[in-house]
Parts: sequence; C-alpha cells; structure tokens
Amino acid sequence: MDRRYRNLTLLHSNDLHGDFFSADVDDRTLGGISMLSGYVSSVKAKEANTLYCIAGDMLQGSLIDSEFKGISTIEIMNLLNPDIVSLGNHEIDYGLAHLLFLERCAKFPIVNANLFIKRPYTRLFKSHKILKVDGMKILFIGIVTQEVMSSLRLDSLLGSLVDIKDAAREVGRICNTYNGMDIDFTILLTHIGFEEDKRLAALLDPAWSVDVIIGGHSHTLMENPAEVNGVLIAQAGVGTSQIGRFDIVVDTDINRVRSYEWQLIPIDSIHCPRDRQLEKTVNRFKRHIDAKYDRVLCRFVRSLTHPDRYRETEVGNLVSDAFKDCLGVDMMLQGSGALRKTEIGPVFTQGDLMDLMPYDERIFLLKVTGAQLRRMFMHVLRDAILDGGHGEFYQVSHGFRVVYDRAARSFDCFELNGRPVEDDQVVHLGLPEYHYSNFEAFFGLPLSELVESKGVVLATSVRDVLEEYLSQAHQPDAKVEGRLVIK
Repeated sequence: MDRRYRNLTLLHSNDLHGDFFSADVDDRTLGGISMLSGYVSSVKAKEANTLYCIAGDMLQGSLIDSEFKGISTIEIMNLLNPDIVSLGNHEIDYGLAHLLFLERCAKFPIVNANLFIKRPYTRLFKSHKILKVDGMKILFIGIVTQEVMSSLRLDSLLGSLVDIKDAAREVGRICNTYNGMDIDFTILLTHIGFEEDKRLAALLDPAWSVDVIIGGHSHTLMENPAEVNGVLIAQAGVGTSQIGRFDIVVDTDINRVRSYEWQLIPIDSIHCPRDRQLEKTVNRFKRHIDAKYDRVLCRFVRSLTHPDRYRETEVGNLVSDAFKDCLGVDMMLQGSGALRKTEIGPVFTQGDLMDLMPYDERIFLLKVTGAQLRRMFMHVLRDAILDGGHGEFYQVSHGFRVVYDRAARSFDCFELNGRPVEDDQVVHLGLPEYHYSNFEAFFGLPLSELVESKGVVLATSVRDVLEEYLSQAHQPDAKVEGRLVIK
C-alpha cells in the first residue's frame, strides 16, 4: 500500500463495570475478562497497528470491585493492558482522593479534559494523549458525562464542563493547540451517552479534524457506527460479552479516514483464546469474596430476572416491595439502574446481594401531591427515554399502577391501592439517596415545590433493609404484574 495510506485497527470497550466472569450460553462460553484479554492479544499479534481503548466505567458493578474499592479492578485492568482509558462517572464513586490514588496504581494512561479544580483552575487529569503507531500520531481526548458531579461531595471546589457546547469548545482548544504537531488521526473517548455524542459531533468544527468518537454511558449496542458531521460514532454495549473493532485506512496526507470497516465482535469461546494469567488474578479475588460473603440469605421459588432497566421486572418488584413493606411508605421508587444483576437465585447469598446492589445508600421519605407525582412520571416517561435514550427509570412497589398512553401523552390509569390518585392527595414516597440528591434532574420538578422539600432519612443502608427482609422471608417470589404499562 502507498505509504500515504496506513492501516489502523482500533479495538474499543466501554462500561465494563467489573464484568469479569464468563457465562455458559447455549453451546458456548460468553464474555469474561479472560477471553476479552485473549482476543485483544490475538489481534495485536496479527495486526501490528492495533490500539485498544476503554471509554469509561471500568469500576463498580461487581463485589470484587466494591470490596477492594477499585484497587482489584485496576490490578486486573493492568493485566488487560489497554493502550488508553477515559474516565466514566463511576470512576468517581469511591471519592476524588481515591480516584487519584487509583490513577497512580494504573499502568495505562487515563485522559480527561473537563474535570477541574475551580480555583485556581487546574485540570485533575491529562486532557489528552498522543500515541504513535506506524509513524502516525494518534490524538486521544477524554470527555466525561455531567453525572460525574453528582457523585462528588466536593462540588463547591470542583467543576466540570457539563454543557455540551463547552465540551465542544474544550475539544477545539486542544485540537487547535496540538494539531500543529502533524496529528494524523483524532479520537474522542467520551462518556456522555450516544445521543449526547451525536450532539457533540454536530458542534465540532471540521477544521479540528476529529475522526472518531468512541462513547460510553448509554450502553448502546450498535449494528453500525453513526456518522454525524463527518465524525464516526461507536459504542460496544456494556460488559465483556462483546468488543467493538474498527479497521481503518488513514489518509495521512489529509489526516482523515479514507475507508473503514466496523464489527461488533462476540467475546466467546469460539472466537477468543483465554488469558490464563489474568484468570489466576481474578480467581484470587473471587476466593476472598466467596469465603467472606457465602452466607445464604434465602431461597427463591425460582430464579428472578431483571433483563431490562426500562420496564417492570421481577427483581425490581421484589426490591421495591421489600422497601415499601419494611419502611411503611405509601409507595417506593427504586432506580432500575441501581440493580446490577440480570438474574438472581434461586439460592441467594450475601455476596449476591452485594452484587445486585453494589451502591449502598440511604433511603429518604418525601411527601408529594398526586399532581406532583403525575408530573414526575410524565418526565420519567418522556419520549427521549422511551425511544432508547439514556436516563433514569424506576421500579414501583405493589399497590401503584400506571397505564401511560404515549400517543395521547396522558395516563389511562394512575392508581394507588386501587383508587385514582387525586391531585391534592399527599403521598409518602420512599426514594434512594442518589435519586433524592438529583431530584430535579431526574423528575423535572424542583424539590422546593414539594409538600416538604427536606427529606427524612428512613434507612441508612439499602442493603441492611433488603438483607433483613430476605433473611426473614420464606421462599420469597415476585412476578411482573403490569404495574407500569406503556401503550
């Protein structure tokens, strides 16, 4: 090939969330960090010009991660050996100081351009990294979602360019500064969700020469990359069951994509060898977890599932009912995204509980009117979410039933305990801390408008409540009942 045209293989993951173990599906073994590593290594052995990047959220989602506050994950990631990583919102979950400690433990570069100390203005991470491949200079820039700020407790000191226009200007500033070094290819590693990626791409000046956005946060599985304003946009779902692969021909005279192919590669026993050394490290952590958390809490009648965060599920009903019954509220809203396993049981251990709900938090009591509750659900059920966007969705406790007509944008049914919810009726509502802290963003209603804007703490640990409830229950069960129906 003419040396003007050079090959680049770009492998990419996002939202790994501590998904370290394989599962047997039909006649093959699917996913797991060992085979993911095996695939990356095999491609690098065959294709000299290969880079592997991760677009945020390495941390959280597994007991191995939470037990060691991410140190275990960084050790595993060091063996996975990505070429470059950007921050996601869950990298902040253990606090800013701990994140900076984890960065020192990482043997791979981490980039983020828009998390900073306000006064004096200081970026907390390197905004970019230039990697050299076959004589090409590849510029990577990291951009993180605004949700990172809701995970921090020092928000009076810290800032983030949360507005997408500000983020675009920051990308332009970096490109303007470093493109003079004859950058051949520019990649944004974002963690802002697929829809925001498209908005960001539309705002980029073509003169900045951004070629590809590798995104995360919305867990989007794609058949093909999107293209907006000449920028290719791709994600690879969530976890380790698949990996994205670009095979790109770069025109180094004009520093643009000449041609490309993209695939979503399944990480399975058919396509991928195993990384035995990495398996030993993961199993070492697993033995520690198994020894500490193998106490059986209960046995369900059958396995319960949580296959989709945007609809009513068996696990969601179980959890929201447990909180309602234990805490005595009129209704409980449980964030679907906080439930991190797609299936539990029939035997359920303390370790399973921590895997299911890795984010231990408080539960607050709020008083809302029936009219306010309708406004909240109109916001939750907005088209941007129901059409595949990324946002907060809720599992609701027994006694509450909603039938929402999307076409009419109205409720055919909005009942509590078999009776229509009246506008002036006061409802005692249970809500986890994360959703209480982000109430206006998640429900489209200021806290100050509620009957009582200051929430009362009902419980200091969601896991304490659920552990006690399940350990005292006899063969607990839950079914999908049509509590939240969308027409």
